Amino acid sequence: MRIYELGEETPEVAVVGSIHGDEPCGERAIERLLADEPTVERPVKLIVANEEALDAGVRYLDEDLNRAFPGDPNAETHEGRLAHDLLREVRGTTVLSLHSTQSYAEPFALIDEVDAVSRSVCPHLPIEHLVETGKFSRGRLIEHAHTIEVECGLQWSEEAATNAYWIARAFLAATGVLAAPIEGDAEPPLSLHRRDADEVTVFRLLDQIPKAPAERYEVFVNNFQRVRRGDPVAAADSDTYSADSEFYPVLLSANGYEDVFGYAADRVGTLA
Repeated sequence: MRIYELGEETPEVAVVGSIHGDEPCGERAIERLLADEPTVERPVKLIVANEEALDAGVRYLDEDLNRAFPGDPNAETHEGRLAHDLLREVRGTTVLSLHSTQSYAEPFALIDEVDAVSRSVCPHLPIEHLVETGKFSRGRLIEHAHTIEVECGLQWSEEAATNAYWIARAFLAATGVLAAPIEGDAEPPLSLHRRDADEVTVFRLLDQIPKAPAERYEVFVNNFQRVRRGDPVAAADSDTYSADSEFYPVLLSANGYEDVFGYAADRVGTLA
């Protein structure tokens, strides 16, 4: 774990990148922020989490770090010990955790549940969708701290790294760490300007969409787009899954997870 601190006194804000070693966008965003040498209005902590997995180019060494919280200093696994150490570093801070995904190219945020932190910060981020994970938060960092997790784009893509940087900048401005744009810096890409800058649509996860063992997988619907009862959703080889009821897909992809296609969610409202 690599930790940087900017500003005086104890940080109350943190940015965490690369909890997963196959998601380098967080590390790249933090390195770009450090290269800016910004003047901060509040102290902030920048953390590159799973350095060992990053160096190996794998998601994790022993177990998924984002399912290992709160961790244990005496855990047998690298990620179990790291979860304990990382949670100690971010305790008492408002956290942005930067991720990437195989399921959706546009940035969106995940939280345990809507609270004062997400209400005050998320409308200022360049996202259109916010997902309450609820019972599916178990073992994730968002369960144990005032944390907003953002999927910044597709894994390994240049776009995800660029998005992660600008999302971190927006988060730091929303939390009072950065008072103004850094002099001489470019504007964020047009893809990061929300189509409706006045509100963020909130979804709540309801259930997982199971995936049977197969050689070939397909998905037939789009994330965050309403699926009606009876619509074909996905296929495992020749077996097609249809919707039992109306829902909105979240993190749905053919190959993102081993045993599920993704999640079914409900649309519950907006944040302005």
